[in-house]
Amino acid sequence: MKGQIPENEYIAHVLDDLSADLKLITHKGELRQVSTIFIGGGTPSLLSIEGMQRLMDGIAKRIPLAKDAEVTMEANPGTVEAERFLGFKQAGINRISIGVQSFQTEHLKKLGRIHDDAQAKNAIDYANALGLRSFNTDLMHGLPEQSIQNALDDVRQSIHQDAPHISWYQLTIEPNTLFYSKPPVLPDDDLLWDIQLQGQALLRQHGYEQYEISAYAKPGHQCQHNLNYWRFGDYLGIGCGAHGKITNLETGQITRTEKVKHPKGYMDLAKPYLYKHHTVDTTDLAFEFFMNRFRLVEPCPKHDFEILCGRALSTIEQTQLAIAMDKNLLSEDKYSWQVTEHGKRYLNTLLEAFV
Repeated sequence: MKGQIPENEYIAHVLDDLSADLKLITHKGELRQVSTIFIGGGTPSLLSIEGMQRLMDGIAKRIPLAKDAEVTMEANPGTVEAERFLGFKQAGINRISIGVQSFQTEHLKKLGRIHDDAQAKNAIDYANALGLRSFNTDLMHGLPEQSIQNALDDVRQSIHQDAPHISWYQLTIEPNTLFYSKPPVLPDDDLLWDIQLQGQALLRQHGYEQYEISAYAKPGHQCQHNLNYWRFGDYLGIGCGAHGKITNLETGQITRTEKVKHPKGYMDLAKPYLYKHHTVDTTDLAFEFFMNRFRLVEPCPKHDFEILCGRALSTIEQTQLAIAMDKNLLSEDKYSWQVTEHGKRYLNTLLEAFV
């Protein structure tokens, strides 16, 4: 952000955007309490310490923030310095997610990352020394020409540096990227599964519990923001290109919001920050609920569907559930559903049952 768009001006717009959305979390004249903040998208670690303090002060003035709120900031290792990390902590950041991706220079170059392995290791050391509530290392596997040994070495490095939380997810090729226009040679499905199984075993061996399809944490270090997201909780989406999901507590209707994507348009005072929004159709609720909830390892209580979607269990197409269970993708008991080990491997197939 710094050096690309005016920092002070952008922060002012973000806070105005937040003010405009407060009506969405107002119920019976009172604002709903916020328990997590996640500052991501782009590279928030490029903000000056003063800018981050201004942002956090502005947020605190506008919303009721829980005393034990988790406040996460994404950081690129190439923009990290010990002094800046300390300043961010003093501004109110208590959790940092470090976008390592890999500790191997050749893979970082192929991914177009601006940092090298030494910077990644230094960033983790800085985070460890701060005594934060927690921090996370973000790693990818399934990279071009990546072997099992390569992938496991990345995991071992994070374990060696005592990261309390490790996000370890498979590379996906997104539209409008270099890899999309010139697809690289990626590991085949069998190799990918071997990488995942051996990586999971390694993480378990060192005390990391898998709680989401691509998230592993030591006890007490699960990311509360992500848990809320995957449990189909509500969240405001504030800032350029941000997405939000809010339930109207009076009507039960769920609204999804999306803010203007381009910074220039977002900071155009003649236009609203809100790019588009829509109420989730009742026919889409089951898919949206399960798409999120089935990413978690924990069982999904059946009553959560009724509470969060405002619909009876009888409204779910039972044929869809039966097909998923017949394929050994899902199991159930009286009170909950549980994604099977087979279902974790073929999660997309499971979710397609509810489209």
